[in-house]
Amino acid sequence: MKEQIRAAIVGSTGYGGVELIRLLLGHPRVRITSVISSSNAGEPLTALYPHLAELLPVGALDAVDPSAIREKADVVFTATPSGVSGKLVPQLLETGVRVIDLSGDFRLKDRALYEKWYKHEAPPQEALDRAVYGLAEVYGEAVRGASFVSNPGCFATAAALGLVPAVDAGAVDRGTIVIDGKTGISGAGRGLKLDSHFSEINENVKAYRVNKHQHIPEIEMVLNDKAGAPAPITFTTHLVPMTRGILCTMYASVADDRYLSEDAWIELYRSYYAGRPFVRIRGKGEWPATKEVWGSNYCDIGFAVDPRTRRVTILSVIDNLVKGASGQAIQNLNLM
Repeated sequence: MKEQIRAAIVGSTGYGGVELIRLLLGHPRVRITSVISSSNAGEPLTALYPHLAELLPVGALDAVDPSAIREKADVVFTATPSGVSGKLVPQLLETGVRVIDLSGDFRLKDRALYEKWYKHEAPPQEALDRAVYGLAEVYGEAVRGASFVSNPGCFATAAALGLVPAVDAGAVDRGTIVIDGKTGISGAGRGLKLDSHFSEINENVKAYRVNKHQHIPEIEMVLNDKAGAPAPITFTTHLVPMTRGILCTMYASVADDRYLSEDAWIELYRSYYAGRPFVRIRGKGEWPATKEVWGSNYCDIGFAVDPRTRRVTILSVIDNLVKGASGQAIQNLNLM
């Protein structure tokens, strides 16, 4: 029997953290040895999530102590708000533990760029340089054997998986890319905010962080890497009245006449994602919906091409808490 991996979760009381617990409880090689919370240390996790009673017998929530965490864990998932991981993760890495960070603190390698978009002091450059960007279907080989992985953002995962094959093949004019993103309310986290009140979100759809969303430079980073040259995108996010799920509807001008049919796009994407079981390419005239990936680690992608306008529409859906966070983190753990 293979050796068990001891796992600790920092930020275990948020939606991403409890989703990690749900998924890790079913992992054949992982044993959760510590659940950690700075705000609820000393309290039983079951006081916050009663459904975990008898499923996770770890007792009270631990406080944040890097040395104590290392004694209990081989790998640490940090599911903390941005700005927190940037200070905590370097301390964890010094203890020799492996880390998978679900915050946005280590995704961007440029400290000035991070501070511009995230409005926090950037982590040390040494830690940024060490982090492997964990978009598993694109950078999986770099993740294998890594000791520190920065998990991608939820919107960035849906958008990048929907665009990378097109950019890599030169099938679209990069300067024409427009992304319309829609997300459920769980993406806003468990904290109390006016925008997440039932009376604010119910029967309402609204745009937010227009031209200012922190996943813009992350998406551009991946696309620039695949194209070998920089180009901006237009990306607008919308909050919709559902609990979980992301739909990215992406538009771009077709740059190559070979891609003026849906069949060509389906063939391109199925070839690119061959052997990557969590990306599913839909057939002609089939467009994915968020409920079809709910609770799963799948990203489903569909296409529509308009020869009249020479534009392609790419639709990509994920569950923001699974493929957009905890599920992809476990996928990266398996690769590591």
